[in-house]
Amino acid sequence: MNYYSMTNSAVAAELGNRLEHLRLQHNLTQLALAAEIGITPKSYRQLVAGGGKLENMIAALRALNALEQLDSFLPEPAPSPLEQLKLQGKQRQRARQRPYPKAEDGNPGHNIEEQGLDW
Repeated sequence: MNYYSMTNSAVAAELGNRLEHLRLQHNLTQLALAAEIGITPKSYRQLVAGGGKLENMIAALRALNALEQLDSFLPEPAPSPLEQLKLQGKQRQRARQRPYPKAEDGNPGHNIEEQGLDW
């Protein structure tokens, strides 16, 4: 569906139609759903027609156990690249070499041959 070719009223009416289909899937009457969300049946019909308040739409989705639909409707924005870098924290940039074990006399490097180095 191309929402850009539709008017704002047409998009709102489409959302109302989808709410109505969801209500029917849950086998609720308009009167029962309106009573559950605390609005009049007339206000519910306005909501389905594309009018009404966003709060009433959210209340209807809550009553129909469909609040997760809001993530599809308006997903949470991803963090910016700078925020992603801050979340990663400091990352290693270089590998660290293991120091040679110290010889009995305390000098590192005297046991090189013992580590399998033949040069």
